[in-house]
Amino acid sequence: MASFDYDLFVIGGGSGGVRAARLTALDGHRVGLAESSRMGGTCVIRGCVPKKLMVYASEYCESAGLAREYGWDMRVGAFDWGLFRDHLNGELDRLEETYTTNAEKAGVTIHKARARLTDPHSIELDDGTIVTARHILLALGGRPNVPDMTNAHLGIVSDDIFHLDALPRKMLIVGGGYIGCEFAGIFNGLGVEVQQFVRKAQILRGFDDEARGHVADCMTQRGITIHTGCSPTAIEERDGRIWVKGSNGHEDTFDTLLWATGRNPNTVDIGLEEVGVKLDRRGAVRVDDHLQTDVPSIFALGDCIGRVELTPVAIREAIAFHKTVFGGEPTKMDYDLIPSATFTQPEMGTVGLTEEEAEERGPTLVYATAFRPMQMAFAGGTERVLFKMLVDRDTDRVLGVHIVGPHAAEMIQFVAVALKMGATKADFDRTCAVHPTMAEEMVTLREPVRTLA
Repeated sequence: MASFDYDLFVIGGGSGGVRAARLTALDGHRVGLAESSRMGGTCVIRGCVPKKLMVYASEYCESAGLAREYGWDMRVGAFDWGLFRDHLNGELDRLEETYTTNAEKAGVTIHKARARLTDPHSIELDDGTIVTARHILLALGGRPNVPDMTNAHLGIVSDDIFHLDALPRKMLIVGGGYIGCEFAGIFNGLGVEVQQFVRKAQILRGFDDEARGHVADCMTQRGITIHTGCSPTAIEERDGRIWVKGSNGHEDTFDTLLWATGRNPNTVDIGLEEVGVKLDRRGAVRVDDHLQTDVPSIFALGDCIGRVELTPVAIREAIAFHKTVFGGEPTKMDYDLIPSATFTQPEMGTVGLTEEEAEERGPTLVYATAFRPMQMAFAGGTERVLFKMLVDRDTDRVLGVHIVGPHAAEMIQFVAVALKMGATKADFDRTCAVHPTMAEEMVTLREPVRTLA
């Protein structure tokens, strides 16, 4: 039997890669891991975590205004971007150290190096070291996409946001996905004038049409200018600022241009195809139901396989991989009814089918309500929250739930548990409400607003 340096070698120190490495090392196996950037990966270092902290920062000005309506003598001063940024970087340093320490305590050997495959069992590190492994796990993550157009380099991507020297006065965000919309809300909340170019007719493609329309309306009411059906056609540097012309004829000059035009699997120049690992047209690693590539010794998970690009999914895939390869328990990842949230302002939480998907599936009852929550209504606010439930007309099973409003992400987590258990509309109906809350609307939706044939 061939002798290897490691039983498992993981390329990528993000959430999925680290989880697989730790679980395997804790079982007593020899595990190595290579990370060329920072331990923690996209989510921890330049994605979910710092973005959510920025969301919190951007909401305090509105909270102070709300507090005044409740009798507090509140005064809002200027936002100190430098103070916040430095504190944020300190927190990311702490999290990176935690990821590193936990992996090393479990027995993982960490190589701070870029890794490249040279054969189905061999990895070359960028210092020239060659290591071998019985199994290799690709946890390569993704990278922001920048359009191929003249002067595109004048823009920044989401990875760069957390290193800005100062807040821009005026900003253009190109892209209508969740990253673009989240940063639009963040910078608008921090006092930046924000415009958004969206190539499609509406933001948040792939989400429920009614829910994403509700989010768009609220974003517009909060002062964000959304240009739908619009892409940049020309970009120039003018007097230290960035002039942009859109396909709808709109042109303006900005301090910062942010490309939020999707992400690509980070599979370039890793040696994958040379050793027989096949990629799809997007460059994502092709894997089977057990996350195995076309090369039996090589597996892949997370954003680089392009299935469901969410951190909790990568972690669950890591657990499935560990059970399959090292636990003697072949396990498939369950991609059904995965809840998700977009930290737009307002927030949106969703699980299950959209109305459009449900209509294609068969007869569906649509329950929905939009209202001003008590906290906002008292302060004279006009923004409404949306609760929506899609129910199979024949079986009464709940097919999907969409919530737009404060704490939508927190609520959808527990709704997802009910849907995963197969909850019916009758189950929600016989559950007593918690009053006064927004969430009680989930159990007080009585009559459908429409029926889908």
